[in-house]
Amino acid sequence: MSTEPLRSGWRIDAHQHFWRLSRGDYSWLTPQLAPLWRDFEPEHLRPLLDRHKIAGTIAVQAADTLEESMHLLALAAGHDWILGVVGWVDFRSPDAVEQIETLRRHGRLVGLRPMLQDLEEDWILDARCRAALEHMERTGLVFDALVRPRHLPAIAQLAQRHPALRVVIDHAAKPELAAGARWPGFSAWRERMAALADAGAWVKLSGLLSEARANADAADLSICFDALRSHFGFERMLWGSDWPVLELAADYSRWITLTDRLLQDCTPAERELVLGGNARRCYRLP
Repeated sequence: MSTEPLRSGWRIDAHQHFWRLSRGDYSWLTPQLAPLWRDFEPEHLRPLLDRHKIAGTIAVQAADTLEESMHLLALAAGHDWILGVVGWVDFRSPDAVEQIETLRRHGRLVGLRPMLQDLEEDWILDARCRAALEHMERTGLVFDALVRPRHLPAIAQLAQRHPALRVVIDHAAKPELAAGARWPGFSAWRERMAALADAGAWVKLSGLLSEARANADAADLSICFDALRSHFGFERMLWGSDWPVLELAADYSRWITLTDRLLQDCTPAERELVLGGNARRCYRLP
């Protein structure tokens, strides 16, 4: 295991991925996504973290298999700066609880993420998911919601049914930032995000460049950021890179620059919460 110490006061990247193509279970990843069609391993990310003073990360699943989650947990066991893993289980399986316990026995599991963005809106409300969700409540695991705006009403129902479940909305639910204020769904997205904030959900300041126009700047992102700031405040907003998916839109340095501009009016205490403190609180990191 790596014994390199974490730097006090540095950022935490609350959302990044690894993959190894030879594992073969990334069904969404094809050669057509040329910038992503290669291995992305810890040794590729670590120089970026050092350059930008990132103390550690949360590694998030990218394949809907138990095996990939085990792979991420093995990587975390070998690198102290991978502070936690958000894994995957089959929520509808009769042995979902046993799958969760298998992952928990292997170290730094901090959350679970079903890949809801391509599933029907109410998939997670199926009664077959209840046992896994209740077990997450009992064990303190975070529910990472990889969703699109159309899923938000179901996530609100989920939060009501499971009030002890900590829910974090990945990538702000992927609003259609490329359309800006002209997006017809903006008002509904904002209202639904406000309802989730009122229900105690958290949100990730991540993945926004993937939804924005090419070469977007901070002004393009501000319509989303201002809504998140209004509803979630700085106490339940987590900064993440979504690396290496980020590479489809910009590099790591560019995302650092843009988010620093979005946060330029924050107090030092607010910045520290968004850039690291909230990740520690949300995922209950030591």
